[in-house]
Amino acid sequence: MNPRGLHVDPRDAVPIWKQIEEGVRRLVGSGALRPGAAVPSVRDLARDLQVNPATVVRAYQRLVDAGLLSVKRGEGTFVADSIPAVPKAERGRALTEGALRYASTAVTVGASRDETARALDAAFSRLAPTKEGEKK
Repeated sequence: MNPRGLHVDPRDAVPIWKQIEEGVRRLVGSGALRPGAAVPSVRDLARDLQVNPATVVRAYQRLVDAGLLSVKRGEGTFVADSIPAVPKAERGRALTEGALRYASTAVTVGASRDETARALDAAFSRLAPTKEGEKK
């Protein structure tokens, strides 16, 4: 039972545990995984993604430590009922790191700045629809 949209690429330079962590964060942020929703067991997700269970444990533990997931002994792992806000400094670091990866991909495939910006805007719109009163 792989959450739709959670994939890993063993050829990617980003460690697999981090790909899983970022994928779960993306699914929670987009609303695909809602607060209180069960996430796949370590064993099931490891099987579905064809990775070592220890890799999934590492990703899940980091998400639990960040307050995004919670473990209910005997029941499983769930999206936290309330998602904690990310501190501004940590958010800035994460955005810079992601922007560098994205820019690297854009340069590698020969995309222009305009094309790159349009693709980013489209992806952002898909994941985080405009909130009332917010500029599009």
